[in-house]
Amino acid sequence: MGLFNDRKNEAGKTTVPVWFMRQAGRYHAHYQNIKKDSDFMTMCKDPKLAYEVTMGPINEFDFDAAILFSDLLFPLEQLGLGLTYAPGPILEKRLETVNDVKNLKIKASSKDYYSFQKDACSLLRAGLPQNKTLLGFVGAPFTLYSYAVEGAHSGALYSSKLGLYDGRFSAFCEMLIPELLGEMREQALGGADAMCLFDTAAGELCFSDYKEFILPVLRTVTKEFKKEFPNKKVIYYSKFTHMNYLKEIQDENIDVLGVDWRHNLPEVLNELSGDYYIQGNLEPAYLGLPWETLEAKWMELFKSLQDANVNFDKWICGLGHGCLQWIPQENVRKSVELIHRNFKY
Repeated sequence: MGLFNDRKNEAGKTTVPVWFMRQAGRYHAHYQNIKKDSDFMTMCKDPKLAYEVTMGPINEFDFDAAILFSDLLFPLEQLGLGLTYAPGPILEKRLETVNDVKNLKIKASSKDYYSFQKDACSLLRAGLPQNKTLLGFVGAPFTLYSYAVEGAHSGALYSSKLGLYDGRFSAFCEMLIPELLGEMREQALGGADAMCLFDTAAGELCFSDYKEFILPVLRTVTKEFKKEFPNKKVIYYSKFTHMNYLKEIQDENIDVLGVDWRHNLPEVLNELSGDYYIQGNLEPAYLGLPWETLEAKWMELFKSLQDANVNFDKWICGLGHGCLQWIPQENVRKSVELIHRNFKY
């Protein structure tokens, strides 16, 4: 695949690779120490600080991939919606009508605006060991749209769903997609080996709307990105989606599907590993359990895959979503050690 190298041991066994969404985050003392003298926006936009935050869990926990420390909402700032963090994201504007979309004004070229991400990726690619993968990431179109309409990506998403039919989503995507591809381009040029598209709002939609509205836009993004960067990998994560959603994606430009903890992981691997690598999917809250219980949960997950005779070559170990801020960082350390020690095939 070109994402994870040198995973065979002397006995010829291969170790399952592992990285966690939000592995650089609030649970980690390294992150908290940096944040004492900074703020979230600055930590994202200062390439040296982004480098330091990203490298923390690599240096301390030995994950197999580093994921750029940034935020998926920066395209909304670039489109003129106004973005602050206090501490969560706050938008100055909401897209309530098609005219609201048409009145948006792009602040700067993607090349100029996302130079902070490109520079951070360049620092990371130079500082990471060659056998560590560098992941860039962006928000998927519907998730960015739902934030632009609602100011959030969960709940009923009433206005967002109506906007699929009143023209707002189409108008937003027409404006967003060139800029989103520009963001992906800058990260790729900076040295990201793969690009994650996070669609945390996708599963709020019914299947027919997901199929009709979301997938065509997603396929446009992945196709255009791969056209320019055929050797970069694309990872698509969707939250709350079911198996029929995943089966309908049918996107040859997606290399990895990330799945949340509601899925039966052996079933997903056996059903879809002919087309994609699969990443996931331990319940993120389990990292807050006493270590003995958490250890048992990890081993249960691995045994379920062994019992189902999955193709382990197509599995990337991870959580069903991101690291939660309340988890003990020692459980993260022990989890990675356990996976590297025991998840071999």
